[in-house]
Amino acid sequence: MRRTSALRTTVVALLLTVGLGAAHTVPAAAEPPSATPTASAGLLEAMRRDLGLTDHQAAERLRAERDAARVEAEARRAAGDSFGGAWFDARSGRLVVGLTDRGDEAEVRALGADTRLVRHSAGALDRAKARLDTRPAPAGVAGWHVDPRSNSVVVTVVRADRDLPAVRAFVDRARATGPVTVAETAAAPRTYAAGTVGGDPYYTGNVRCSIGFSVHGGFVTAGHCGRAGAAVRGWDGSAMGTFQGSSFPGDDYAYVSIHSGWWTVPVVLGWGTVPDRLVRGSAEAPVGASICRSGSTTRWHCGTVLAKNETVNYSQGAVYQMTKTSVCAEGGDSGGAFISGDQAQGVTSGGWGNCSTGGETWFQPVNEILGRYGLTLHTA
Repeated sequence: MRRTSALRTTVVALLLTVGLGAAHTVPAAAEPPSATPTASAGLLEAMRRDLGLTDHQAAERLRAERDAARVEAEARRAAGDSFGGAWFDARSGRLVVGLTDRGDEAEVRALGADTRLVRHSAGALDRAKARLDTRPAPAGVAGWHVDPRSNSVVVTVVRADRDLPAVRAFVDRARATGPVTVAETAAAPRTYAAGTVGGDPYYTGNVRCSIGFSVHGGFVTAGHCGRAGAAVRGWDGSAMGTFQGSSFPGDDYAYVSIHSGWWTVPVVLGWGTVPDRLVRGSAEAPVGASICRSGSTTRWHCGTVLAKNETVNYSQGAVYQMTKTSVCAEGGDSGGAFISGDQAQGVTSGGWGNCSTGGETWFQPVNEILGRYGLTLHTA
């Protein structure tokens, strides 16, 4: 395999999957964050553009979010069964932790978090959502997730379909399972598939996709890019590797092993918009944290984490345990890397909208993929 530019020599892996209609479909323990947050000029520029922050505000927010990720893990252990979820408050720059027992407030606050007394524990909300996961949903229901801020399970319906009998019946059944609130969205989620276009892709059959994150021996990406056993060609058309595992729907992740002549690097491509990002771990960012996405179609865009553990109701079937973001994406961005600071978060699955008018995008968390296939993230 030959690389013809300095950029290609430096970066082999990062991607966004793109599947055509014929494609098999779409939608480890986390390593601790590095001691010193990395905030390149390019990353700050992207956060300024997409989040409306100054460079100073963006740098301060990255520091605060890294602290919040650490505090969330500690607060979860301290609160035990009283833990009612947590989220990052961008205004205060602090983590907020919901608690069902007022007696745990002092201990959690001592960790550096703010607290809010809630009615339902995170465990109770997760069980309510799990009951919903066993029910088929009509196309007018976009998905559902546990929302720590409202302390409920949020069922999201497509605005134009909200009064359809099937949608109303699903919502009524959902409310019978536990604390449920209803939200609306402009459009149903779809996988980010598109025809073959330029960029730095890999190919399988008539599908063009992009790498998510390098792992030792290959890379992870979205499951709708190809079935296990499918051959993969690199950006230059040469033989690159093979899908060793793939799951979709239900999940949307895959593992591709690579052949000799290709190599892995702990890098997310910046596409010239921002400097390439080194990957140093996979500590999970909290709800409310800023997050950025790299994709071969729309390149680099940022937003915030809106929800976790959401069930997304694609036309091909439901995909579980997804993370919802305000980041835009378009066809061809599927499978690409979501990263927060220097911490890998997940691979792009699908969403609605575009990068001209806005939208929402979901990703499959990377730690779940690593655990499923017994992989080790390639880190700097």
